Amino acid sequence: MNIIIIGCGKVGTTLAELLSAENHDIVLVDEKPQKLSAIPETLDALRVTGNGASINTLQEAGIKTADILIAVTGSDELNLLCCLIAKKAGKCHTIARVRNPIYNKEIDFIKEKLGISMIINPELTAATEISRLLRFPSAIKIDTFAKGRVELLKFRIRPEFKLNDMPLYEIGTKTDSNILICAVERGGEITIPGGNFVLKDNDVLSIVASPRDAARFFHNIGLKTNQVRNTLIVGGGKIGYYTAKLLLDMKIDVHIVENNLTRCEELTELLPEATIIHGDGTDKQLLLEEGLATAEAFVTLTNLDEENLLLSLFAKANSNAKLVSKVNKISFTDIINNLDIGSVIYPKYLTADYILQYVRAMSNSIGSNNVETLYQILDNRAEALEFAIHEKSAVTDVPLAQLKLKKNLLIGCINRHGRILIPKGQDSIQVGDTVIIVTTQKGLDDIQDILRK
Repeated sequence: MNIIIIGCGKVGTTLAELLSAENHDIVLVDEKPQKLSAIPETLDALRVTGNGASINTLQEAGIKTADILIAVTGSDELNLLCCLIAKKAGKCHTIARVRNPIYNKEIDFIKEKLGISMIINPELTAATEISRLLRFPSAIKIDTFAKGRVELLKFRIRPEFKLNDMPLYEIGTKTDSNILICAVERGGEITIPGGNFVLKDNDVLSIVASPRDAARFFHNIGLKTNQVRNTLIVGGGKIGYYTAKLLLDMKIDVHIVENNLTRCEELTELLPEATIIHGDGTDKQLLLEEGLATAEAFVTLTNLDEENLLLSLFAKANSNAKLVSKVNKISFTDIINNLDIGSVIYPKYLTADYILQYVRAMSNSIGSNNVETLYQILDNRAEALEFAIHEKSAVTDVPLAQLKLKKNLLIGCINRHGRILIPKGQDSIQVGDTVIIVTTQKGLDDIQDILRK
């Protein structure tokens, strides 16, 4: 497909890399030539300097033949205007990044009246991810499928779980639970495991299960499954606001440390049920005075990645809190993983996932088995996809044991009219199912792509 991306910041560049890797034709538009020139030449994309809301710029970018226009500049209003003009100048689908909380309650109205296909709010998306983690603090990461009926949870094996040297085929019996381990991270390597794979302490596991079965599994190995009761947040920006609002709705006590007095006054009005503290979030004594030692969750959301990570390390040494850190840049992902500081949130990848999911679904032919949900997982080295099965094909009504699946690919779960099946070899995919696939093979568009050629 022909895709125009307006705005070459972190999200725009990440999207361009992901979409280019899937062989889409990409045009990048930005007002600042230095931003375009900073993009690596290895990225196969046409570059256009100009205002994305200008009809001349859009024509130069090829709006007449574009299939999708994605506006992710730093301005909500400019993004909406780009999409509006694109709809008038071409026949493409449009996606806008809109971040201001003022517009959040008006999203449906804006989409309908402006004809925008999709609106994404990175801060709200990140906050939703954080609230999900604090509901289930044992997990490092949680992704949901089948409208919340299925979860993909990531956690690290500790010696006290007594899973060391246990082969996967014994997991269900030994833990009295119905889960599927779909990926294992060990020493920087990722494995899509078979039944004979043997677990080791310190492995990071990704499991697929219903929320009830996941809770049962964690309870049976001795992991805490109840949501936290209180949270200390450092940073009162947009993500901090959205996170606090969601947590307050979950009846979680929220304290926010923010160093900007004007912002503290705004938060006091916006979040009357939260406790707003004006102070330096890097002040160790302040954090201890505000209850870090007894906090059940500690969330770092400042604008500095290094600050967020160091604060989490301090909290790890001074509390038993569930730790969540926001990171914008990912140059040192391997080092961050080795810090073992709980959950790390990457807003730009969360945003890219939702947009990539939409593009994948759009690129499929009408009536095919569409990608309903897509997540980049395991530091972007694998994908978890949910396919809706609308018609018979080479994968339907065939026992799974007889399907010739691609390597490093696992059928994780089948959702059959709300009934969740952790699949066995004799089970089969049927029309009407949604099917979750976990794989290191990138670019699957259709359920038949899981088969070897």
